[in-house]
Amino acid sequence: MARRPVAVVAALVLLVEAIGIVVINGILATFLEKQSMSLADLDPDAMVTGTWVMGAVFGLYLAACGVVLLLTGLRDRAPGRGARILLISCAITHGVLGALTVGLVGWDAFAFMMVVLALIVLVLLAYGNGGKPQKEETRSEPAPTNGAAPA
Repeated sequence: MARRPVAVVAALVLLVEAIGIVVINGILATFLEKQSMSLADLDPDAMVTGTWVMGAVFGLYLAACGVVLLLTGLRDRAPGRGARILLISCAITHGVLGALTVGLVGWDAFAFMMVVLALIVLVLLAYGNGGKPQKEETRSEPAPTNGAAPA
């Protein structure tokens, strides 16, 4: 199975997405600063600071998810419990944001979010049993045909 390349590709996509989120929030903060407008009597400087902080926190979150996926792919071992929870929360976040982007941004952004969601879920499923291939059950004796227990 190609689980290692999928984990590495997912990691790279999340790392690029983290950089993109920080850049987009930086652009938004710059526009807020230049406009110097208030929204519902909020201080414009507080809005600028909040936009920078939000971009940094979300960027770090995505980068952490990307690092977990990269380590998973390079080591070819299943992520631990905490890392798995982080990846599950990242998948949920991409699902919710994907649903929101349809109306706000468009179908291209939705498709991107769903591809990232699919990559994360694929890695979680591929490494779901501790990274070991599943073994098929083998019977040492044939199964009874009439429902009676073997002697």
